[in-house]
Amino acid sequence: MVQEFSDYRAEGILLAGAGRAILLQLAHPAIGRGVAEHSTFIERPVNRLKGTLTYVYAVVYGNDAQVNEVRRRVNRAHVPVQRPADKASAGYSAYDPELQLWVVATLYDTALTIIEKIYGPLDDAAADAMYRDYARIGTALQLPPGMWPKDRTEFGRYWAEHISTLRAEYPGVRVGRGLLFPKHTALWYRAIIPPARFLTAGLLPEQLRKDFGLAWSDRHERRFHRTFRILAAAYPKLPQGIRYWFKDYCLRELDKDLKRNPQSGKSAVSHQNA
Repeated sequence: MVQEFSDYRAEGILLAGAGRAILLQLAHPAIGRGVAEHSTFIERPVNRLKGTLTYVYAVVYGNDAQVNEVRRRVNRAHVPVQRPADKASAGYSAYDPELQLWVVATLYDTALTIIEKIYGPLDDAAADAMYRDYARIGTALQLPPGMWPKDRTEFGRYWAEHISTLRAEYPGVRVGRGLLFPKHTALWYRAIIPPARFLTAGLLPEQLRKDFGLAWSDRHERRFHRTFRILAAAYPKLPQGIRYWFKDYCLRELDKDLKRNPQSGKSAVSHQNA
């Protein structure tokens, strides 16, 4: 039986790429500076990851109230994340559309990378559908629709140009290493970090591995490819309820929040229509 493409968007295996997407974002100097100065990522990594994925799941699967609620949360979080350029900093703004484009681009490229490692290359129809989904994720944020590359070919050029010159600076490296080498987090989180760190290092370009101080060797490379061969053989055989558990969990929690505070979604709609 051929799996419908829409199922791929809910796959829990996408969590295997979370570290890659985060470090690619932190490697952008302006994002690295903004996160270092304003974010609680290091202190609350699981909460921040859940918040990001809840946003993605709501935009792709959610109703109007859910979409408006996650948009409200993102806007509220972005308000303080800005600083004008001065002698001490080149400045940044969470509302900068170039930075928003990069964030969504890292989410899309990472999701595509993981899905194709598990299921093999997507056909054109499936790949185009996935690309359109991530365009929606960006425009639901604040990204102007015209800034998202018009097709996958144009995206490929954008990605190649930016990834070839991307170099992580100290503020982003400090946050990234704080996430990958946690000291004051729950024991269960510290227990899952070594395999997550290994997958993250394997999925990153070589230059960024060096920037973030992640050891890699031919032995690591062989182990990495072996790991994904095992995942590709075993993961698709898991029951759907297990594979989609995290998506269902995030949307259930979002619904609970909306029931506790039903005015959140309504106020977001009213604000948009004002």
